[in-house]
Amino acid sequence: MNRIRNHIFTALVWTIGITVILFIFGLLFLILKDGLPKLSLDFLYGLPSEIEEGGGIGPMLFNSFYILIISLIIAIPLGMAAGIYLAEFAPDNKWIGFVRICVEGLASVPSLIFGLFGIALFVELFEVGLTILGAAVSLAFLNLPVLTRVTEESIRAVPQDIKNASFALGGTHLQTIMRVLIPVAQNGIITGICLVAGRAFGESAVIILTGGVSTSGEMWDFNLLSPGANLAVHLWYVQSEAIVPDAADIAQKAAAVLVCIVLIINLLFRIPLWLSSRKMK
Repeated sequence: MNRIRNHIFTALVWTIGITVILFIFGLLFLILKDGLPKLSLDFLYGLPSEIEEGGGIGPMLFNSFYILIISLIIAIPLGMAAGIYLAEFAPDNKWIGFVRICVEGLASVPSLIFGLFGIALFVELFEVGLTILGAAVSLAFLNLPVLTRVTEESIRAVPQDIKNASFALGGTHLQTIMRVLIPVAQNGIITGICLVAGRAFGESAVIILTGGVSTSGEMWDFNLLSPGANLAVHLWYVQSEAIVPDAADIAQKAAAVLVCIVLIINLLFRIPLWLSSRKMK
């Protein structure tokens, strides 16, 4: 009887797993089949058009990477530092427990709330308007709780024997963290960074509220106070508000670019993990 149940359970798991994988590949196919064959360099580097057809996504694509990089520069050090503190230095008391609950709660808060926070901070308090800076910092706040929890759990998952061995060899607490705990926990940490990077690149709600729905119109605009619409916002705008004749084609191509870049980001973050696992073997 137990063997029959085991076979049934195994078959059920395989069926669900294959179904989910087929669903994901089917979804990717539906997104890419119409937009990917139509892509061109003129579309990727061209300026958008409000009336005439044939516009590109150059400024929005640049803003997507620019905002992503700035947000990660802010979020990764702060998130890792907070996670290491909670895992290694924070006392085990009710106050720290409450902090952990707050961090977990913030990690599940809708991005729209962080967008409203960005409006209150940058538009109303500092009066800088809808800018790349406001969008990047708001995205960093959005990803900070996730990075904190991922880092803390990855550090806590390191076996205590490895940590004790470092202390036994004369390593200080700082040396143990930098040379032992973080390298051993890097798989979980990099996975967390990969997740928040993909989420940040495709984020639209926060960007609409803090960066706006337009750009400066220049391809390489590094001014942090310029409007900060990214590719996801442009996709929404073209699909819902734009009056250009080829709005459907632009939306299809923009969606294909967005999906491809998110996949590439995940691949690039996975390469260090593969190299590390090969070295370990």
